[in-house]
Amino acid sequence: MTPDRRTLLADAALDVLTDEGIRGLTHRAVDRRAALPPGTTSAYFRTRAALLTALVTRLVQLDQAELQATAERLPPLRTVDDVVDGIVQLTRQRLTGEGRRRSLARYACAVESVRDPELRKILVPHENAGRRAVRSFLAAHAVPDVDNRTHTLLTCIDGLVFDRLVSGGDVPREAVEGLVAAALRQGRSPSPPSG
Repeated sequence: MTPDRRTLLADAALDVLTDEGIRGLTHRAVDRRAALPPGTTSAYFRTRAALLTALVTRLVQLDQAELQATAERLPPLRTVDDVVDGIVQLTRQRLTGEGRRRSLARYACAVESVRDPELRKILVPHENAGRRAVRSFLAAHAVPDVDNRTHTLLTCIDGLVFDRLVSGGDVPREAVEGLVAAALRQGRSPSPPSG
């Protein structure tokens, strides 16, 4: 099925952002990337803010679809090794191919969202099958404050992915094992930052 014009433009904008950075994201650049006549992007997204909103919305749609597909392929998360294997697989997806491109775009948009509450609302962590699986695993192991532990674990994984995007290489399995062990530790969990 051919994507509608708005989706085509949002995908092109995502490519421009990934290849040229936030400063390179212009209506003209998106027109060129989408191989459409000049002015097409601005006809659909009048302002740069509207273009960024469409791009971020599309990025979240693609990420959610990837997370759902990954969760469906994985066996139920019953053991620590199951969780570690699943997270390692996800980090590899986020560091290679299209996943890497989306990760680069996601972090550029996250920085941009500091000044744009609408983008920030779209980018907040969404409920998805992967998050539910981690939360269920932690709940099954009777950890206190499951929601905060889930949030903290996944935020730390996100930080490892960011580090490897910048410095190169894979996320070490030992780092994931350490984070999962910390999430399972009994006692009070650290509160996630507010805001």
